[in-house]
Amino acid sequence: MQSVARNLNETYEATPVAVAEGRTQLADFAAKVGATPSQVDAVRLAASEAMTNSVLHAYRGSPGLIYVNAAVASGELWILISDDGCGLKPRADRPGLGLGLGLISQVSDDFAVVSRATGGTEVRIRFNLINAEAEAQEFRGVDDVSGHRQGLSPSMSVA
Repeated sequence: MQSVARNLNETYEATPVAVAEGRTQLADFAAKVGATPSQVDAVRLAASEAMTNSVLHAYRGSPGLIYVNAAVASGELWILISDDGCGLKPRADRPGLGLGLGLISQVSDDFAVVSRATGGTEVRIRFNLINAEAEAQEFRGVDDVSGHRQGLSPSMSVA
C-alpha cells in the first residue's frame, strides 16, 4: 500500500509559467490528502492568486524565487506561499489591495499575509479537511468514516 505524502515543498522561479506549475501541484496535493473537489478548486484559485502576487509585486523587475509549502496537520491543509521580495509596501502606482487577496479570503477557511523575518512576504492559507470529510459523508449519506449508511432514500435530500 502506497502512503500519501503529508507535505509538499517546492521552489519556483517567479515567472508566470511557475504559477501554472505551482497551482497544479498544490491542487494535486490537496486532492491526495482528502480535499473535496470544491476545495481542490479553491486551492487552485488561492495558489494562483498568491503566486501571481509574488510574480507581479515581489521582485519588481529583478529575478527571484517563490517558495511553496503545504502540509496537513490536525485535519487542516496549510499552504504557505512566500518570496524574498520587497515585502508589503504601499505603492502609489497601484490602488488598494486588488482582488487577489479578497478571492483568497472567500475560498479559504482562513488566511493571513505576513512579512517574513528574512525579508519578503508570506501568504498563509488554511483549509479545514475535517469539515470537508464530514460534508462529503453527509452528501453521500454516510454516517461515519467506516462507511455505514444513514438509510436515506433516494428521494430524501440532505440539508
